[in-house]
Amino acid sequence: MDLKEIKRLIEIVEEAKISHFNIEVENMKIEIKKEFGSQSNVAPMIIPHAPMQMAAPAPLAVGGDVERSVELPKKDDKLIPIKSQMVGTFYTSPGPDSPLYVTVGDRIEIGKVVCIIEAMKLFNEIESEVAGVVEKICVPNATPVEYGQDLFLIRIG
Repeated sequence: MDLKEIKRLIEIVEEAKISHFNIEVENMKIEIKKEFGSQSNVAPMIIPHAPMQMAAPAPLAVGGDVERSVELPKKDDKLIPIKSQMVGTFYTSPGPDSPLYVTVGDRIEIGKVVCIIEAMKLFNEIESEVAGVVEKICVPNATPVEYGQDLFLIRIG
């Protein structure tokens, strides 16, 4: 990711109605925070995880057809994601000493609270919109999540 792309991210966050954005790309984590109601108060923070190594670009076909060198994984129609409804911090239980809302293998029903997302000191319960079995918890406890990010995979049926 070059400086031009980082500047574009800052512009996008500045225009968007969000206060916090973070992304991890090419062994680099970029976090942008802003306060609402202030003029251009965006401060990017770039945190390298490891020395950056540039990957060799994938070969492109010249002409009409482009061949894919990487096969996409097959979509499982019975796996439905529960996605984050907001930017915040993901928690698997209501408190440090409390039992988890759900674990892998649990059968859940529509309306079951599956986690909490803390946003701006407000704890928002996230309820399942599908019934099924928890196949995977996609996010570690107490980590930041983005809007639309997969939190759980639920096997329906």
